Amino acid sequence: MFDIESKSQDEIILTTKKTTIKINITESIIDANLSVGKIAGPGEFEIGDATIRGIATPSGKTIYDVEIGGVHVGITGGIEECLDDIVADVLCTSSIRAIREIEPKLVVSMGNVDAMVSELKLSARSEKKLKIKSLDSLPTTKEVVVLS
Repeated sequence: MFDIESKSQDEIILTTKKTTIKINITESIIDANLSVGKIAGPGEFEIGDATIRGIATPSGKTIYDVEIGGVHVGITGGIEECLDDIVADVLCTSSIRAIREIEPKLVVSMGNVDAMVSELKLSARSEKKLKIKSLDSLPTTKEVVVLS
């Protein structure tokens, strides 16, 4: 079980029982209050009960595949490169192309929500914090969640 929050369009916050992980997609930085400081760029990391894979893109940006309790969370923001490298049950993005290519069960909007809803014909709901209990608890019909 974990929570997904967002304080800005560039940042996703994942909170588990063991840790809080902030991922800033624009700056390619992971902040989990580690003794070594913030982690920048691509690589594979285990932080608490999360396994994070940062994937380098040709433009020098990083997209992320985070696995917590069997649920894969893709974090791409507006980046539309290397989408084949992401497998996501929950996708945090502002890209309609990423939603079409990755085909997540649930989309967390990082902007562009009106276009997502109208072009993809999805329903949207607003939440302060999104609670993910398990893979089985995800919706059967794809929907968009706006975190406020």
